Amino acid sequence: MSTQGLLAKGVPPQPLWLLYIKIAILVLSLVTLALGAWAVSIFGGYAGGYGGPTGAGGLVIFTAIWSFIVYGGAAAIEIWAPHFFYCIGALVGYILHIIFWLSAWAWSASAASFWLSYTYGFGFYDSTWKREGQALGACAGLGALIWVLSIVHLVFFIRASLADPEGSGPAPGTAGQAELGQVKPEQQYPAQQTYPVQQTQ
Repeated sequence: MSTQGLLAKGVPPQPLWLLYIKIAILVLSLVTLALGAWAVSIFGGYAGGYGGPTGAGGLVIFTAIWSFIVYGGAAAIEIWAPHFFYCIGALVGYILHIIFWLSAWAWSASAASFWLSYTYGFGFYDSTWKREGQALGACAGLGALIWVLSIVHLVFFIRASLADPEGSGPAPGTAGQAELGQVKPEQQYPAQQTYPVQQTQ
């Protein structure tokens, strides 16, 4: 099996449910963006190492915005301008998305366990620590779900790209440009008509 499909231009034929996975990733990213912003706002910033603007909440916010750029941009290009879709660019964006979400949900889970251990270890059951731990715990859970959905999407995107090694055809106006790896096919001329045979009587 050739990897030529991953270097092709144009949207590979994909099942419709992959679009629904993209929509789910975008909706869950919006929810985690709100939860990450809430987690950052709880302490304001004096506890930056564990949940402030430079902590896990900040990484969740960055990763949610990255999700909007990668999945929202890819979906928009696939729907409205498929001739501008480069599989290799989408592949790199999807892989970075998976790495960022793995980091974000793992750090959020670690920070949530830190804050919740203080809450239940010292008996502060209704405290700022508890709210911070709950917000980061929710970010971790939803981030892990986004991470799994992103892996499923990546696997089926790669399968679809490999099954379409020629791409979805040349973009309008680029047929015959060998520099882009697309050579215009030879034109088939109709067979020459022979002269009618005269029958002798």
